[in-house]
Amino acid sequence: MAASKGEIYTEDGVAINGTDPVAYFTQSKPVQGSADYTHEWKGATWRFASAENRDLFAANPEKYAPQYGGWCAYGVAKGAKATTEPELWTIVDGKLYLNYSPKVQSTWEEDIPGYIEQADENWVALQ
Repeated sequence: MAASKGEIYTEDGVAINGTDPVAYFTQSKPVQGSADYTHEWKGATWRFASAENRDLFAANPEKYAPQYGGWCAYGVAKGAKATTEPELWTIVDGKLYLNYSPKVQSTWEEDIPGYIEQADENWVALQ
């Protein structure tokens, strides 16, 4: 069950459906994490494909964690929390953003800087 409260979007306590957040940066793709390599951060369990990725995240989670706690970046821009799919992602200025659906991601891509600005403004109130 998705958590609608709290800063981090989880399913059964696991962030981004168990996808390794570091892999987006190191492998340029979503990679499923393992229950063997986990780290607890902000009330969520984060899974990783390797101990190395887990250790990178543990040393600097803000660098690798998706923006807006893994909630849909477009949704946050529009003032709401929406779930995300790990396959629908973008890295902008060294930050990871996730989206709800292919259609939403397409809309997001039409004005990423504008949506980031709106989402940054809305995020404080949504946490």
